[in-house]
Amino acid sequence: MGRGGQSLARVAVIVRAGAVPLWWLGVLATGIGVLLPGLTGRRIGGYAGAALFVVCAAVVALVRRRKYTGWADRAARAGKSDFLQDRAVTLRNWRRANRWWLLAAFFVAVGSSFALPGAGGPALAGVGVGLWLKAAWLGRRERRDDALLWVRTDWAGTGHPVGRKVKGYRTTGTAAGDAVPGGARRRR
Repeated sequence: MGRGGQSLARVAVIVRAGAVPLWWLGVLATGIGVLLPGLTGRRIGGYAGAALFVVCAAVVALVRRRKYTGWADRAARAGKSDFLQDRAVTLRNWRRANRWWLLAAFFVAVGSSFALPGAGGPALAGVGVGLWLKAAWLGRRERRDDALLWVRTDWAGTGHPVGRKVKGYRTTGTAAGDAVPGGARRRR
């Protein structure tokens, strides 16, 4: 095709990369937050945390779906010279680039427990669950279209597969790469 090879990362893997750390940091923040008495008491904090968990999971799972769908509909086929980044490398790059944001979110979740005990942690865990649900949605779309979605690593930057720099997606067959549709590790 005449174009040079590009490094490509799986869209679903980038989306899924934050799910596990956010979940576990949310669980840890909840455990610490429940130990603090707070201004409102543990019971109100628990109810607020449950509501925040559901709201955060739903919002994160549903936000920007139109952008993902639009890029997926206009995706071009990946070239033979394109380099497909391993799942482990994508996860490591995302977590390294966002480790300070994750740490800051954890401290904010724990700090919020002085007002609402145990409410910030479930919100953080809800964001993680929302990311996992969005990756699962992308996986269903990839199975339906029988094509995996990839984005150039220089466009995705620090883990934003629908960010301002993204100009398009590329596709491959479902056997490409080391992750199944949805971004989970491929079992050998």
